[in-house]
Parts: sequence; C-alpha cells; structure tokens
Amino acid sequence: MQPLRVGVIGLGRMGQQHCRVYSSLRQGQLAGVYDVIPELTREVAARYETTAFSGVDDLLKRVDAVSVATPTPLHFDLAMQCVRSGIPVLVEKPLTETVEQAEALVEAARAAGVFVQVGHIERFNPAYTELKNVLEDRALLAIAMRRLSAFGGSNRDVDVVLDLMIHDIDLALDLTGQEPTSMSAFGLTAHNGAIDHAVVHLGFGSGPLVTMTASRVTEQKIRSIEVTALEAYVEADLLNKSISIHRRTTAEYLDHDQRGVKYRQESLLEGIHVPSQEPLFSELQHFVDCVLDGKPPVVSADDGLRALRLASTIRLAVLERLMGVTRYSRLQPGDLRPVMTPISSK
Repeated sequence: MQPLRVGVIGLGRMGQQHCRVYSSLRQGQLAGVYDVIPELTREVAARYETTAFSGVDDLLKRVDAVSVATPTPLHFDLAMQCVRSGIPVLVEKPLTETVEQAEALVEAARAAGVFVQVGHIERFNPAYTELKNVLEDRALLAIAMRRLSAFGGSNRDVDVVLDLMIHDIDLALDLTGQEPTSMSAFGLTAHNGAIDHAVVHLGFGSGPLVTMTASRVTEQKIRSIEVTALEAYVEADLLNKSISIHRRTTAEYLDHDQRGVKYRQESLLEGIHVPSQEPLFSELQHFVDCVLDGKPPVVSADDGLRALRLASTIRLAVLERLMGVTRYSRLQPGDLRPVMTPISSK
C-alpha cells in the first residue's frame, strides 16, 4: 500500500509537532507544509526533508489528507477549503471559533462525504483510555476535572474555556454519554479582559455531578480527573500517566491498654498500569488509518461541534456573571447561543 501523503498547514508549536510525528508514522508520509511565514515554511520543510508550499491551493493538489494547526480564527476557512477539495482533514481543537461555523463545517463535510477529525488529543491519552476501562460498568457519582497552567505559553487567541477547558468538556461528554441538563459557571479575568480562570458545575439527568476547573494563571501544570464511584475512588493523572484506585477504606480506634487510644485508617490502594504511548502519535496514526481504511474517526466533527456548543454556553454564563455579555467586545454575533434546556447559570 502506498503511504498516505499528509500536509500540515500552520507551523507553530503544535504544527511542528504534527510534522515530527507524520515524518515517522507507518503508512504515512509528510508530503508538504505551509505557513503564512515563508521563512518558517522553508525552515520546517528543510528540517523534515519535505516540500515547502507557497499557498494552500498548491498544497491541496499534492496531498491525500491535511492537518490544520493554525490559530483558531483560521480553522473554519481552511477546513472548508479542504472539504471542498475532497481532502480529509484533522483540525486542532476547538473545531472552529463559533458554533455557527462548526455547524456549517459539519454540514458541508457530510454533504461532500469527507470526514473531519478534531484534535481532542486527550481521547488518545493512554491514562484516559485506561480510566475508561476502569470505570466501565461502575456507577459514577461525581467527576472532578482540573486543567491548570501558567499564563506564559498559553494560547492567547482564545480564552481559557476554548483553550483548556474544552478538552475536559469533550471528556465529560464522552464519559457520561449524555448532554448536561443543568449548569452553573464562574470565572475571572486577569489579563486583557478574557476569561483566564473558570469553574463549572454540570448536572446530568441520570449521570454524575461534574466539576471542571480550568486556569491559565496557575503556576503549576495539572491535568487530573478524580472520579467518585460506588465502592471506589479513582485518581487519574493525565500529565504523568498514572491511575490509582482506592477501595474499602476502614477506620478504627485501637486501645493499647496503658499506652492510650490510637486512630488508624486503612484502605486498599491499587495502581493501574498505563502503557507508555505518546497521545499525539496515537492520534495522528488513528487519523492516517481512518483515511486509508475509510473508517470514521473516534473524535468526529460532530463531537467537536458538541464540545464547542457546551463551551459557548459556559462562556456566556461566565461573562454574564463578570460584566454582562454586551460589554464583552471580543464576542462574535451568535457565537454564544445557549443550547441546553432546561438550564440555569445561577
């Protein structure tokens, strides 16, 4: 079988990581790259011994699939260009800048018969994969997700909900298999008037309570999921790739005669083996395999749209609390339309 010729559009930090992985994938070939900065395009092309293209149209004529790793405001136009050219595309998260754009992209891809994969990379994190195995058939009571980072190095073209929290929004929807029926959201701004720290509580009709915290003003990088289930408490560290299960905690007071009374608590702690796999490698290999085999991707455009809808509703709730949505100059018309009923932002 001939290797799949893949192009990368957008050569920032993430785009260059896509180039690195594609250059080493089985059945994949990095066939070309493009960035609006010509010098960067030539430098990355030389590094990976591939073709530097001077425009998107030229690149699309020479590839079988594309990764779009540009800033979020450019996702929609570039992904639509790929779809109209009949080229399968992997778009970094969030799928688009607005819900309306995502809806139009999903419809266009469906009509053209071209699949779109969304770069919700945590779905391919081996710690998350093993967590889903651990939680299978368990009654989930509560899920707490934390995604914290420092401001330096954060994505500045979107706020923390679209930059960080949207990962956990996608995971929460995947874990519960439901749409939330209630929500409360709180947040604050620390730089340039955008949301930098947000806390969200989600209720599900027949599912767990979900709490998500996302911050880009925290001087510690944390990616964690803590699950309270019947007869088990599970901790997953997505950053360090570890899972612990706490079971059967017991407490008792011991009487040691003249030596006094002592308190003791015991629990069974089980560590789960997590395979050593790079999430980006697994994600891009999955993309290549899906294109070659004609299979739908694990994270489809519909999944990306679902996550973006909930993210938009969360942003609206936070901004209404902070200053009133009419005073938030960065909003685009229609991009924060509420999508859940009944719902409360109080």
